[in-house]
Amino acid sequence: MKKNPVKVVANATTGAVVNVSENNPEYGYVRLEQKRPFIDDNGFLKPRTISTLLQGSVEDLQGMEFFAGQELDGKIQVKESLEVFSTKYPENDLKKAGDTGIVCTQGGEPIYRKTIYDMTDSKSDKLVQHDNIEELRAAYNAQRSNEAIKPNADFSISG
Repeated sequence: MKKNPVKVVANATTGAVVNVSENNPEYGYVRLEQKRPFIDDNGFLKPRTISTLLQGSVEDLQGMEFFAGQELDGKIQVKESLEVFSTKYPENDLKKAGDTGIVCTQGGEPIYRKTIYDMTDSKSDKLVQHDNIEELRAAYNAQRSNEAIKPNADFSISG
């Protein structure tokens, strides 16, 4: 299977490729994206676009002359763990199921997820299987039933 390239993505609002940190103007990041195949719990292929931030000093990032749409070798590695990656902001790395807002868990413990750019393409993903399937299924079913009863633009009760 042909690998999908990692692409440099410009900021949708500002158009900037190198984004300056709000906390420290000496540091910044470049957003990277990659379309990857993922298999859901039912064995169904669902391609997803995953992203990561390549961080560094603004000077170093600008010196690399990244440009929007640039294709890079390597891949974006997904790392999941039952241990926090950041003790300062652990909530930033919680693995959530789609747009339900529900945190994926294993044995009642939250799963943490982060992505890292691997320019060597030698690191494999480290995934943790969630086991709160019934909770997630109920949330997805509730979303579907709510979507099913929403009126569309072609239907109006007013006369």
